[in-house]
Amino acid sequence: MDSTQQAEETRTDARAERRVAKLAKEIGRFAAGHGGSADAHLEYLGQRGVRIVLVAADGQWGDLVAPSREIAEQAAERAGATLHETLDGDLAARIRTGPYEWERMAGIQLGGPGGGDR
Repeated sequence: MDSTQQAEETRTDARAERRVAKLAKEIGRFAAGHGGSADAHLEYLGQRGVRIVLVAADGQWGDLVAPSREIAEQAAERAGATLHETLDGDLAARIRTGPYEWERMAGIQLGGPGGGDR
């Protein structure tokens, strides 16, 4: 490996580490604001990366996008989030949806607010 390749790998590793740190901080902030802990489930988004679905202790949920599964896993682990293989059963039952989600879902189905032009 020449010095140019080595320098590029070092830059890539540094970028990945910064992204892990940023995501872990955001996960930790989310958990702290909603009961102190969070569970996470990872969903592949294709070329965009991996969606980190978060469910807090109080039932609030949110999501973040990581560029790769490896970065998503490292961020969740660093933040102390419990990773789940699937988003079903007890984890899904804990999610609390609010008026925004219900309006958006109804709008999509009925062509109303949030449903866009059809």
